Amino acid sequence: MLTKTTAPISDRVAGLDWASLTASLDAHGYALTSGLLTPAECAHLASLYDIRDHFRSRVEMARFGYGLGEYKYFAYPLPDVVAELRAAIYPRLAQLASHWMATLKFETIFLDSLSGFLTHCRQHGQTRPTPLLLRYDCGGYNCMHQDLYGDIFFPLQVTCLLSEPKSDFTGGEFLLAEQRPRAQSRCEAIGLERGQAIIFATRWRPVKGARGFHRVNVRHGVSTIRSGHRTTLGIIFHDAR
Repeated sequence: MLTKTTAPISDRVAGLDWASLTASLDAHGYALTSGLLTPAECAHLASLYDIRDHFRSRVEMARFGYGLGEYKYFAYPLPDVVAELRAAIYPRLAQLASHWMATLKFETIFLDSLSGFLTHCRQHGQTRPTPLLLRYDCGGYNCMHQDLYGDIFFPLQVTCLLSEPKSDFTGGEFLLAEQRPRAQSRCEAIGLERGQAIIFATRWRPVKGARGFHRVNVRHGVSTIRSGHRTTLGIIFHDAR
């Protein structure tokens, strides 16, 4: 059992500069937190990867053309740290998610609590948990993609780096690509620190143009690992069919 020696997860999430994070998400489609998980928590979560009972499924990326590496979806009940992060971050993003939908003229309004949103997922046949651990060895990478598992989806998701850059691995930047109407794609490569999280658009986000707001499709991936091993935690708020 992991002994917590710092503030509870909920307090750490509440202590983030959410005004700045929200402004960055609106302007750029992503935002970087300050350190969210301790080194001990990162090591603990990474160590769970080899404990089969924590997971419902394992995916080898190469088999499906997704990239080179593998990932495992957690089973319910989620590990405490993962469940706490998911429940604490969701309500901080629900208002922005609803605003994005309204801006793009969708009627979807997201409930303030994660439990209410997951009940909505279950009512549409989406019952399988989606938080996951991803592991890459040297040469591994993740193709550009979107994490959609049914008709219901939450417009934002989170990835937290569990490995130490330069010490545990090199390369492995987090990639984002935006496909804008009648324009070339815009790409970014973002380096994370251990314990830091990136919040980003799941499928698309609103961008203001000359004639009002339009949808910009967003995909994410991971650049090639040049050396070592990279492990990350992915927190997706909607469940899967």
